[in-house]
Amino acid sequence: MHTDPPISNTIKAKQARLNAILSALGTVAVAYSGGVDSSYLLAACIDALGTDQVLALTVDSPLTSRAELGTAIDLARQLGARHQVLVVDELAQDTVRANAPDRCYHCKRARFEMLLSVARAAGSLQVVHGENADDRFDYRPGTLAARELGIRAPLAEADLTKAEIRTLSRQRGLPTWDHPAAACLASRIPYGTALTPEALARVEQAESALQRLFPGQQLRVRDHYPIARIELPDDALEDAVRAPLRDTIVERLHAVGYRYVTLDLRGYRMGSL
Repeated sequence: MHTDPPISNTIKAKQARLNAILSALGTVAVAYSGGVDSSYLLAACIDALGTDQVLALTVDSPLTSRAELGTAIDLARQLGARHQVLVVDELAQDTVRANAPDRCYHCKRARFEMLLSVARAAGSLQVVHGENADDRFDYRPGTLAARELGIRAPLAEADLTKAEIRTLSRQRGLPTWDHPAAACLASRIPYGTALTPEALARVEQAESALQRLFPGQQLRVRDHYPIARIELPDDALEDAVRAPLRDTIVERLHAVGYRYVTLDLRGYRMGSL
């Protein structure tokens, strides 16, 4: 019978710190995407406070993949969470649609302002989001927006890293524990290239097609239309250039609208645009 490895004392201490932070907040609204971090945060909030004191808020926009939205809805249901899906067209904002390097700041600022409005209407709930301790080393303009608006990041405050969150998620029985890291669809389109519903849908369809060929792998399709630049993990690169898999990749990406399909020999890496 398979059993999970024991949790280290370090992780246990951080988990206890997280529980203390959440208990002190009392009632919370969780910015919940269905990704690894926000899913664990939602579960931890429910464990610490009870379902009646927790509201999960998910944004559904053209920047949101259907797969991640489906995961968010399904897991919230499994956890018995109170859950609201808020539909918004972020492409209506010039600062988001123009896709400048500070796009993420404007997008997150607008999202968090909307979540704050919903949280206040629901009873002045403290809004929390799933930033973790590793995120401080990445380029995340959205973090600034959260801090400006008083959005708390309990996972980061408890110094929980991505790997530790995966460990705790697995212990908690969350199906998201081993999901690849996710980012909004706009992150696949080069800065300065205006975002359109067509481009975002094309990227989503292309990545969905590749995920069926490389299940569970961390991958990206960077959109340089009509060129698709594929980023795969190092151990998948050799397979990808061999027939017949190579031909299948080209065929599937042609089917979603790309004319040329290229493989980035540096492999998958965060923030390569």
